[in-house]
Amino acid sequence: MGLFFQNKKEYTSQSISKIAWQKFKKKKQGKLLLAFLSLMILLAVLAYLITPDSTPYANEQILEIRLQKPGTKITMLCVRKNQEIEKVNVFKKMLFGQVNPCTYIPISSYQFLKDSILVERFQETAPYNISLFHLADVVYPLKNDTKVLSNETHVYFQDIHNQSHKIAIAELQKIIKEKHIIQKRYYLGTDRYGRDVLSQLIIGARVSLSVGFVSVAIALLIGVFMGAIGGYFRGWIDDLIMWFINVVWSIPTLLLVIAISFALGTGFWQIFIAIGLTMWVDIARVVRGQVISLRESEFVEASKALGFRPITIIFKHIIPNISGTIIVISASNFASAILTEAGLSFLGIGVQPPMPSWGTMIKENYGYIILDYAYLAIVPGIAIMLLVLTFMLLGNILRDVMDVKEK
Repeated sequence: MGLFFQNKKEYTSQSISKIAWQKFKKKKQGKLLLAFLSLMILLAVLAYLITPDSTPYANEQILEIRLQKPGTKITMLCVRKNQEIEKVNVFKKMLFGQVNPCTYIPISSYQFLKDSILVERFQETAPYNISLFHLADVVYPLKNDTKVLSNETHVYFQDIHNQSHKIAIAELQKIIKEKHIIQKRYYLGTDRYGRDVLSQLIIGARVSLSVGFVSVAIALLIGVFMGAIGGYFRGWIDDLIMWFINVVWSIPTLLLVIAISFALGTGFWQIFIAIGLTMWVDIARVVRGQVISLRESEFVEASKALGFRPITIIFKHIIPNISGTIIVISASNFASAILTEAGLSFLGIGVQPPMPSWGTMIKENYGYIILDYAYLAIVPGIAIMLLVLTFMLLGNILRDVMDVKEK
């Protein structure tokens, strides 16, 4: 008998899920929103593998090219840093980025002078700015006290590993032309620090989606447990939980997040926890109401008669029946978490620099709204709006497709 009910339950669960998916596929708006959300998640996951600036936090600052317009193309001289740079694997680069082994110097023109390269730096305020670099210093990491010797055809030097090199000048010039003179295009321009705006925007998407996932996960763990326990057992347990919910509910959300942030400290994970600890109240109230309406149902009475423990009845029988409601409110909380994080970062108590965040980008550039660089603040604002709108609309669609009463 128990096996029969179990198989029947699994079959019913699969049927409901299949019906919901079939209804979702019929909604063109839902498929479009899901495609956009999938694209954002893909960008956030790959992040440093696809950003033009793959350095940690996309924080490569080149002040000579500050506030360049979108689409600007600049010639760069890549000068090798005189230090050991750890080469990381693809997985580590995807998570944390890769320190650039070169220093990028924007140039307007260059020419070779025997064993050196003479460049005219790209600098609008002082266009006549000449720099001279030795060819070996451009291509190899040299010891600080090393002496570079050269004749008419070859260069002799030691690198930071104390390895001696003898290389033809013509070969060094060829290497520089092919690998160290590069063209970099800034598709969304640069900010006031000379950082690539597109790279900052992509890494900022990772922060926004991360705060949503982590905060909602924390809120679900607390909210579902508290609401289910209070709604099922009622009595003094429910009264105590409702008292605690009402106390938290009476405190303005933003003030509570700020207070928790000050207690935990400002940082990446701290802000996630702070937001998650303030969003569980909505979930707890909804779950409590749903559990109260189902606790006297026939399948719950049957579970009691079969000797199931209360915890098993709650989390194995009741919670799956209200999963649709939980998913819908989670989508709404996801959007709220993104907005809260952006607001806290704008106020300076959210994610801290140099880690990019859409809220931080708006804070740093809102002063340019009345100037020719308004897009620096508008672009991250549009990104926040689109992501929040996506979750809100997806929540509405999920509410419709998971309503078994609708055909």
